[in-house]
Amino acid sequence: MADSFLRFRDDEPHDEPAVTLDAFLGQSNATAVRLEAGEDARALLPQIGQLALVEVSFPTFRDGRGYSAARVLREAGYTGELRAAGDVLVDQLPLMRRCGFDSFAPEAPIDEATLARSLARYPTPYQPAADGLTPVWKRRHG
Repeated sequence: MADSFLRFRDDEPHDEPAVTLDAFLGQSNATAVRLEAGEDARALLPQIGQLALVEVSFPTFRDGRGYSAARVLREAGYTGELRAAGDVLVDQLPLMRRCGFDSFAPEAPIDEATLARSLARYPTPYQPAADGLTPVWKRRHG
């Protein structure tokens, strides 16, 4: 599945190659950028309106810095495609979606049945997140 994506968007996939953060900051016409682990997503905020795709690298499934990048971008108002790429595991997808990822490019294939089970495993969130779902405590206590 390295060449295909899991997408949770209704629009067309963005086909422009993503440039590095340094290249993006040095030019004004790119609409897709790739953030490597450890790069600060806040550097994109001044030009967030021109971006159609932000691809966030996960070099290892243990590296959670990409979750923070997603949250920073979504809280700043980014509405374009946010793709998690690299060592992305199926059990991480529900949490990545809560942080704002809506597209995935995992290194290893993920079969549809396993994906469906993973996404349905925790239907009720307990805390607010970028996905806008209402936490269970707020539904109960207003």
